[in-house]
Amino acid sequence: MQKTLEEIASIIGGEIVGDGKVIITGICGIREAKEGDLTFVANSRYLNLMEDTKASAIITSREVEKAPKPIIRTDNPSLAFAKMISLIAPVQTTYPQGIHPTAIVGNKVKLGKGIAIGAYTVIEDDAEVGDSVIIYPNVYIGHHTKIGNETLIYPQVVIRENIDIGRRVIIHSGTVIGSDGFGFATVQGIHHKIPQIGIVVIEDDVEIGANVTIDRARFGKTIIGKGTKIDNLVQIAHNVVVGENCILVAQTGISGSTAIGKNVILAGQSGVVGHIEIGDNAVIAAQAGVTKSVPANTCVSGYPAKPHQLAKRINAFIQRLPNLFKTVSNLEDKIKKVEEKLGITEDHKK
Repeated sequence: MQKTLEEIASIIGGEIVGDGKVIITGICGIREAKEGDLTFVANSRYLNLMEDTKASAIITSREVEKAPKPIIRTDNPSLAFAKMISLIAPVQTTYPQGIHPTAIVGNKVKLGKGIAIGAYTVIEDDAEVGDSVIIYPNVYIGHHTKIGNETLIYPQVVIRENIDIGRRVIIHSGTVIGSDGFGFATVQGIHHKIPQIGIVVIEDDVEIGANVTIDRARFGKTIIGKGTKIDNLVQIAHNVVVGENCILVAQTGISGSTAIGKNVILAGQSGVVGHIEIGDNAVIAAQAGVTKSVPANTCVSGYPAKPHQLAKRINAFIQRLPNLFKTVSNLEDKIKKVEEKLGITEDHKK
């Protein structure tokens, strides 16, 4: 596909600075781009890469006023670039078609229109699968589970009984939804399993990465709010409520009965204890350990998690401890020499 920069600017609603007649034939990252490619810069830290890129044009933010190459200034460079990817280099994906003869569909299962069910998938009794749902091979869907319209489920996903999946949900391979919550009562050193009889509700437009586990509630519901995006290898425990449009990055763990507000970001390897609240728009930095509730519109980091600016100061002081130790040791030596000259003994100190 070939388009001029003017045509592209019209599509993404951007403003051209430079030659709008430049022909674009491909799309690529800024380091890998070659002549004829369109690339983008969304983060100001990488603006220096515009000097060396071989791309023919660059999508930037509105703040960029000039560049060594023609640019298209936009409100959101990442979103504009994503839109162009779908036009210039659309993803070539082959989905299952129809219902494979090896699929096992139980009694009283309701199947919507235009669905696809891959080989060796099992759908248990009384489940419901909405219109235009695509289910890849080797998926398990339990009794009384509901799958909303236009949902996409990749291979090796397990969705257990009594789970409610919304519309346009994407679930990647290896994920388990509705596994038992981790609940035991210990009596005389023996761990007795506590039944987990609740459910999981996944609301519309959620995307769940590979090898994620979302436990069913002990009672009631574990809830993943509308529009939330979950990265790979995330653990969400029983009775957790995640609000709308949150971002949960890889290896995040959330303990039971914690409530996460709307638009919250939990960065990679962050951990959250149970029975606390994290307010709307909060940011939990990478590897933070959250041990108490976090107010809305705040950023915390470190372990135990503290306001980010305070955590940075504490970390800076910790880095200086070797020098501080050396300074204290030198002072102790000097004090000892002075005491020896003055004839001060341990008995005098007492």
